[in-house]
Formats: sequence, C-alpha cells, structure tokens
Amino acid sequence: MYVKEISPTHLKPSLPKLRSGQQVRVHQKIKEPIIEQKTGKTTGFRDRVQMFEGQVIAVKHGSGINATFTVRRIASGVGVERVFPMHAPTIEKIEVVRNVRAKKAKLYYSREGQEVKVRAVKASK
Repeated sequence: MYVKEISPTHLKPSLPKLRSGQQVRVHQKIKEPIIEQKTGKTTGFRDRVQMFEGQVIAVKHGSGINATFTVRRIASGVGVERVFPMHAPTIEKIEVVRNVRAKKAKLYYSREGQEVKVRAVKASK
C-alpha cells in the first residue's frame, strides 16, 4: 500500500483552520501508568486528557497527513514550545480561543522576547 491510499482514511475532517498568531487550546490524550502502592509495579494504563494552551507560531507541511503546528506558551516565566502533528490520533480536539491575524507566517521572533504584531479579527455573523 502507498501513503496516498492510506492518508484519506486517517485525516480528521473537523479540524479548525489554523493560522499563526491564533490562541489555541489543544486537548491531547495521555496514557498514564497505574502504579500499585504496595509493590510499586505497573498494573495497567488509564487515559486522561491534557490541555496545552498557547499561541500558534508556525503551521507547516500543508494540510495533509504530515501537517504539523507549533504552539508556544509561557509557563512559570519560561517559554515552552510543543510541535503537534495535526492528524495524530492522540489529539482529541483543537479549540481556537482567540482568532487574530499575524503579519508574518512564522512567529519565531517571539522566542527572543519581541512582541508579536497581531491584529484582532472580528467574528463573522
């Protein structure tokens, strides 16, 4: 089988259109081991959902199966960046918290502490 044949079945149809500058909340499934208190051994795994909220600084590789986006946030005064595959089965949903339009496609200059130049987009009715 070829990648072109497999790809359409794994694409998620309900993803929002992501752009750099948007404030997003990514819900990701995490497998967590269940550890027995007395012995300290792993008895199984449980799933939980972890949220990562931040600003999209880059969207790469189009909208196909290989598409990724980078989200940056400041946690305890330290910048944290995560790269998410757009169509990964571990991503439960992506919410757009604040819709803004950035002047550049890649906002890597925000790493040096420069302010990102964005403009708020009015919600369409």
